[in-house]
Amino acid sequence: MNAAVNMLTVASASVRIRQATLLSGVDLDFRGGETVAIVGPNGAGKSTLLRVLSGDQPCSEGQVLLKGRNLQQFSPRELSQHRAMLSQHVNVTFPFRVEEIVMMGAGEQTRAVAQPLVDAAIEELGLGALRHRELPTLSGGEQQRAHFARVLVQLACGEAACGPGVLLLDEPTSSLDLRHQVGLLEIAKRRARAGFAVIAVLHDLNLAVRFADRIIVLNHGRVHADGRTVETITAELIHAVFRVRTAVGHDEGYPFVLPQRMHPVDID
Repeated sequence: MNAAVNMLTVASASVRIRQATLLSGVDLDFRGGETVAIVGPNGAGKSTLLRVLSGDQPCSEGQVLLKGRNLQQFSPRELSQHRAMLSQHVNVTFPFRVEEIVMMGAGEQTRAVAQPLVDAAIEELGLGALRHRELPTLSGGEQQRAHFARVLVQLACGEAACGPGVLLLDEPTSSLDLRHQVGLLEIAKRRARAGFAVIAVLHDLNLAVRFADRIIVLNHGRVHADGRTVETITAELIHAVFRVRTAVGHDEGYPFVLPQRMHPVDID
């Protein structure tokens, strides 16, 4: 698939649950070949938007198109071939070994087809020494890396059948140390360079800036800003959205954020 083609189109999407409006009138396009970070304060609608993009959360109004087709028209099996999602929390209590968890990403593929993909993902995530360990015995960060390897296998299987698709990541670095945070996001960027659309919810603005070609800022369920990092990550925007005073500097063309003090209305 041409990297310039829209992978996902969100048209006037709103999500309401009982009396709460979680998303309101969201219009967005996501293209193959780009990395997009979704940022915003707690409760802004970031995870809700990611669930809408994955097809797990239907819209109350509007629609999402995946490669030009309404997302809700895909069967679960079809959907798994076009998009893969790493959720923020994945709880596994059964004593599956790491290799078995990663193999789950291959779905119905034969062992002969799946094993090279599993081996490659384990190698890419640096999980070779852990492949025979039971998942519940690992640290939270090690478990997260195993689940990411599973998602990479799913992506590889989908690419073989349907071409590059969409990689969705919900706070993928939350349990990782700095080295593995950078490593995971570099792996995600490699998938974008291969033609995938990569979309990640991130809380760390400095990581988001280094990772993303484009940043979407959500606030109160609406798109507050959408653009290149130098356009979106400014002291004025951070103050308006996060209500925190910051100094925003630049390093090699990238902005970086240093918090200074909270907005006066937030402290007594």
